[in-house]
Amino acid sequence: MSSRPAPAPLLIACALGIEQFALRRRERGSPGGPVTVLRTGMGPAAAERSVTRVLAGPALSGAAVLATGFCAGLAPGMHPGDLVVAEETRDPRGSVPCVGTARLVKELVRILPGRTVHTGALTGSDHVVRGQERSDLLATGAIAADMESAATLLSAVRAGERPVAAVRVVVDAPEHELVRIGTVRGGISAFRVLRLVLPAFYEWHRSLLLPRR
Repeated sequence: MSSRPAPAPLLIACALGIEQFALRRRERGSPGGPVTVLRTGMGPAAAERSVTRVLAGPALSGAAVLATGFCAGLAPGMHPGDLVVAEETRDPRGSVPCVGTARLVKELVRILPGRTVHTGALTGSDHVVRGQERSDLLATGAIAADMESAATLLSAVRAGERPVAAVRVVVDAPEHELVRIGTVRGGISAFRVLRLVLPAFYEWHRSLLLPRR
């Protein structure tokens, strides 16, 4: 008689109140186990503090961690509302490979038909990326940038071995640069997409418990 793995918690980390609002759960949780949505605050230092703190507690010590929210697209042709599934996150302290990216892409395409899903490296920054800096970061091989994902995932794996991933929604891009995150159209489009992603996150979480073939 084979035993199934015990349900494992899922920690979904975002930085902003508007991101947390978009991620309000319409279901009781993931089939893979209990879900916590954590608002870390803006910036890598805030993300590191918040994630380290909650993973130190017994309730979430073994949680899978998924970083999400908005990001800046770096590549020409990206549009607000596009999705970015990170293959790795990176910042000056190092890189963290992501787990289950193919499953995330598959589920996002299924639940958001017509939306473009990009995969590649997601780079960390301690400030909002604009102008020429986009091209400079693109030249490093990254396709998108945000302030918290790299710090979130690095803090998560330092707290213990666990599955990690990052999914971001493009809020601005080289041809669609915003003056601030609340600017109309790009921000609204990204918000609407972020409201719909939770089922993909739950399926990713559930898939972590499936037997490997």
